[in-house]
Amino acid sequence: MHPTCIIIGTSLSSRRLRFMKRRPSLELLDTDAGTPREVAASLRDLQMFNQFFGGVRTSANMVRRAIGERTGAAISLLEVAAGAGYVPAQIRRRLAPQLDLTITLLDRARTHLNGNRRAVAGDALALPFADSSFDLVSCNLFVHHLAPQDFQSFVREALRVGRIAVLVNDVVRHPLHLALTYAGFPLYRSRITRNDAPASVRQGYTVAEMRELLKPLGIPRIEISTHYLYRMGIIARKQA
Repeated sequence: MHPTCIIIGTSLSSRRLRFMKRRPSLELLDTDAGTPREVAASLRDLQMFNQFFGGVRTSANMVRRAIGERTGAAISLLEVAAGAGYVPAQIRRRLAPQLDLTITLLDRARTHLNGNRRAVAGDALALPFADSSFDLVSCNLFVHHLAPQDFQSFVREALRVGRIAVLVNDVVRHPLHLALTYAGFPLYRSRITRNDAPASVRQGYTVAEMRELLKPLGIPRIEISTHYLYRMGIIARKQA
């Protein structure tokens, strides 16, 4: 399925979404609220979502679009809220050998990083890197956890440490998407996922909301696209 591109200045009707306002919700995996076995099972569920339901595909498409004609070049990518780094590892595999992608992982908890060598434990709102340290800064299924002001703070930080663009891959809040998370209960390995999947959609953003949050940041060029199974991709470029 081809993504639908939405230019930052376009309008988007929200009539269908009026009855589903954003609702910040507790996600158990954020605090590792479960046994080690339950947490591990929920992480495998996340890998399943990213493998089959738009995560890897959406992020790989954004990397291709962000780098443009730089095929064959060495590109550095910082993955924020990376966990063990499944999504960027799959992107690197998909894009090789056309692209030499060097990946650095960042997560709030060192235990989530599973001993990866190029990995840093740190705060996404105060990235522990110098200005322009990476070509791309990316995140997957992260920003719906953030309040609007924190989302803006994260984008500012990501733009500071990135040279080319910031890539955001996240869920779209929609009533049908919420219904699908409940329909998927038989597939989930963990009770944590049965709590967190609906919670993620409830506190997700719409494309229109993302557009409004990004407007005040003075980003030269923003591209927002919609993808398979209620995913959105945002490319915030540092040059027009």
